[in-house]
Amino acid sequence: MKTSHYCEKSICLPVASEAEYDIQVEQPAEFRAYLMTVITQPPELFPGEIGGGFRFHGWVKSKKLGARMRRIVISETGVAYQLRPDCVMPYLIGRTDEVEKGLRLCQQGVSFETIVAVCGRNAPFWYRAYVSLGRVSPVGTTVKDPQRLPHHLVADEKHTWLLGEPVFVPTLAAQGVVLGVSMTEAADTEALVSGYGDFKAEARELDPAYTPHTINTDGWEATQAALTRLFPATTLILCFLHLVLSIRDRVRTWPDGRKVINRLWETYREPTREQFCKHLQPLVAWVTTLHLPEAVRGKIVELDANTDRYARAYDFPGAYRTSNSVDRLMTHQDRLLFLHQYFHGTSDSARLSVRAMALLWNFHPYGRRTRDEFPDKVSPFMTLNGFQYHPNWLHNLLIAASMGGKPPKHKIR
Repeated sequence: MKTSHYCEKSICLPVASEAEYDIQVEQPAEFRAYLMTVITQPPELFPGEIGGGFRFHGWVKSKKLGARMRRIVISETGVAYQLRPDCVMPYLIGRTDEVEKGLRLCQQGVSFETIVAVCGRNAPFWYRAYVSLGRVSPVGTTVKDPQRLPHHLVADEKHTWLLGEPVFVPTLAAQGVVLGVSMTEAADTEALVSGYGDFKAEARELDPAYTPHTINTDGWEATQAALTRLFPATTLILCFLHLVLSIRDRVRTWPDGRKVINRLWETYREPTREQFCKHLQPLVAWVTTLHLPEAVRGKIVELDANTDRYARAYDFPGAYRTSNSVDRLMTHQDRLLFLHQYFHGTSDSARLSVRAMALLWNFHPYGRRTRDEFPDKVSPFMTLNGFQYHPNWLHNLLIAASMGGKPPKHKIR
């Protein structure tokens, strides 16, 4: 899915205060000096050609907010950009500090009607403010250095509903953040190629040579076929947790069921590939002596036949062996979808909604207990990147989403 043209042509400036900005923006020489300082500090927020020079090109004025913003034209390309301070929301719908609390409630799944009761305005305003965040690139907004693109990913699809019809949300995650998310109307290979393809396109805008080393998936053939087509050089690893859960659900009432699960986890915890493979043979032989459902025996035979696919993770230190990293995030996704009673608009608005959901998760501040125990853990964004642009989470998101999260095409000179 392409980002909005407006987002790509809007540069979000980190400003110390709105009052100071209002004075600066009226003084061309002073404002130019400020810009020349800013573009050398977080250069990823600006077009790469800006280092070759720019000129001021009129104003953007908001009667509603009383805000004045300059436009610039890049000398090298002739492309015009709007300069928007981070204290003002995209599309000039309001001031960031006035909208921040309402969007924080959106991240928790609070209904738009309840947000109106707490923060004012009306439900359509909060819906549009929420959905509009999905117009920027989740990858480019979340990952600010191509070197930090994760080498190991986890992929899965969430089953949900649009106007009562089943739809699917392909999701890719790593290191506590959602990197790829879209919506498809089917779960076959072609549809999932399109869904996961959004992530590939956005990741390769950040790094044209990007290919993950591994992707952990469940056993759904369409998922594996789609990811193989998108990333032929990537190693796919089967999720061991899905196997254990499928067996657990079939042996809950059997006396030897707990023993089987314990033996499976003992096998999973083997420290090397050789020990993992060696442990499987006696496990398979032992299960055949038990009076277990035929379906369980079939799963164990399947495990034996797919030993290599489960063991591939040992060849890649840091690879995910289970889908926990995406399952935890999809639990949050599932809770929000349930609270909003799923999707009621168009497929485009549903796609924007899940992307906005992902960005709000990536930038939301951790709870007090987490921050007290781990002072360095402020938000998923900061954990991944090692810094933040602003102490307030929404200001941080808006600054990171400068130019729609699109990275500069080349470095600023």
